Amino acid sequence: MDTEEFRIRGKEMVDYICSYLDTIRNRRVFPGVEPGFVHGKVPDNPPIEGEPWDDIFADVENIIMPGVTHWQSPRMHAYYPALTSYPSMLAEMLTNAINCLGFTWASSPACTELEMIVTNWLGKMIGLPNEFLHNKDSNGGGVIQTTASESTLISLLSGRSVTLQRYSNLQPDVPLFEIHSKLVAYCSDQAHSSVEKAALIGLVTLRYVESDAEYSMSGSKLLEAVKEDREKGLIPFWVCTTLGTTGCCSFDDLQGIANVCQQEQLWCHVDAAYAGCSFICPEFRKWLKGVDKIDSIAFNPSKWLMVHFDCTAMWW
Repeated sequence: MDTEEFRIRGKEMVDYICSYLDTIRNRRVFPGVEPGFVHGKVPDNPPIEGEPWDDIFADVENIIMPGVTHWQSPRMHAYYPALTSYPSMLAEMLTNAINCLGFTWASSPACTELEMIVTNWLGKMIGLPNEFLHNKDSNGGGVIQTTASESTLISLLSGRSVTLQRYSNLQPDVPLFEIHSKLVAYCSDQAHSSVEKAALIGLVTLRYVESDAEYSMSGSKLLEAVKEDREKGLIPFWVCTTLGTTGCCSFDDLQGIANVCQQEQLWCHVDAAYAGCSFICPEFRKWLKGVDKIDSIAFNPSKWLMVHFDCTAMWW
């Protein structure tokens, strides 16, 4: 495909996307297919030579679309919202064309600086303290991650690293693996499954704290669990506070939990993946009381803010 054909096909794709979204309510939301339905319709072996675009694109409607769950349909009520918008689609097109990696400032200066500015915008929009923003008076800042699950893992690994270093300095004769084996992380019994996965990857014990009648984890219950584990010779080190749980959108007691974390020297992470967008509205920020005492927080603009998945904003 050369430049001229790309111009033509690009316009055709825009027309197809517009038609798809304009008529999406007429499509069956969940496909009536069985596992393995694509097999037999697509060759087992890759083509030796390229094929005409028309032949390839014909497979989209004939093979792919019959097996798509249409998340953008107004009749789609499963999972969480995964919204999109035409400006976001255009931005995706441009970023894919530029196709740079922003792992350092030098690898793409505009990429790094724009990320800093946009995460500052988002942080201000939801009312984060100045310590979480990129500025000369702060050691904190935001980054764009792929998912809240990834952010939870990064937070846990960060808390683990800080704790291992602290205990290693206090007990230089104790092997690092022995300290590691005693680490305990905490979350509500309503927390997302990604917390358990993060603990498995981080090779630490995860303890679920029983939620109350409002399906919320309290600071007092957390403190009880921490004290019990310390008496057993274990090392509490990290807590995941959920603001907007997956099952029922309940909110943990952030203020009480943050106080316990400060008192016990625990890393306090806030998973606001779903509900974080709502903090743009000042009337919902009562759930954020105590945010000035936490270590990290993440939420997903890709849920309510009309940008594509995957997009998670994380600050620490």
